[in-house]
Amino acid sequence: MNLDELRSVQSKERQKDSLQNLRPSFYQEVGDYIADLEDERDRVAERADDPFSSPEVGRLTDEIETAKDVVEAIYERRMGKLVKQASLAAAGMAANDEGLTAEEADLFDDLVDRIESNKGRVLDVLEGEEVVAADDASTSTADAHPDDSPGTATEPTADVTSDAPPDQPPADDTPPAPPQEPPEPGLEDPPEPEPSSGVSAADVMGGEPDSIGDSSSSDGEHGGTESDALESPDSDADTATDDADGDVDRVTVRITRDVGPILGVDDREYTLSADDVVTLPEQNADPLLEQEAAEPLE
Repeated sequence: MNLDELRSVQSKERQKDSLQNLRPSFYQEVGDYIADLEDERDRVAERADDPFSSPEVGRLTDEIETAKDVVEAIYERRMGKLVKQASLAAAGMAANDEGLTAEEADLFDDLVDRIESNKGRVLDVLEGEEVVAADDASTSTADAHPDDSPGTATEPTADVTSDAPPDQPPADDTPPAPPQEPPEPGLEDPPEPEPSSGVSAADVMGGEPDSIGDSSSSDGEHGGTESDALESPDSDADTATDDADGDVDRVTVRITRDVGPILGVDDREYTLSADDVVTLPEQNADPLLEQEAAEPLE
């Protein structure tokens, strides 16, 4: 392993859309190479009169820093491709997982498992099933019954009238209420009228009497019910959104530097940060590609 090999790997990774084959021990070999350079720099620094002005110490330091930068760029470039392949594999499509390093292979398998598990949970929610994590379930059970542990008995509450004789009821000094006489004819409270189906919630909460007649007359004029008036705007908005999404061509790109929030032509807000893999409308993606703020993944 040397710096020239690292730069060659970086160049191939930039030129290919797919993952190039690397040895399973690639990152371990890079780590050993950098460790050897650091040991050599320490030996040279010990022999030099002034390590800070020694040309050999400076050269080794530059090579160490360059090697770290190159291998980090290789890793970040490969991560975007690896995540895409893991998404394809989780969806049951053909994915290229050949030539991964040992660390990347572990990450690939973990991503596929997590995506499949998350998809299953989402489908369960859509089917109306309540999904509760194991930790949450145990916590909620303990909170609901904090005193119901085995072997715990509830102490009886002391009776404040325990001094009274057992055969006599406790004394009650409250005088009995006088018997209620039936109301005289004609004085009974008139029964409350049942609200009609045309009364709105605002009328029940104390609206003016005239509002009842206005509400019913309004419904009659338009020939529809209140539920029809509430449902139609939502259905129109959903239809408009579906039509807008269907007319927008999209491109999957990887963001190469922080851009921040933008408003797409599909009226959605996107927050773009470096190394994000996102599918954008083509009209929004083209300026990012021209300014080298993004790179295509398809």
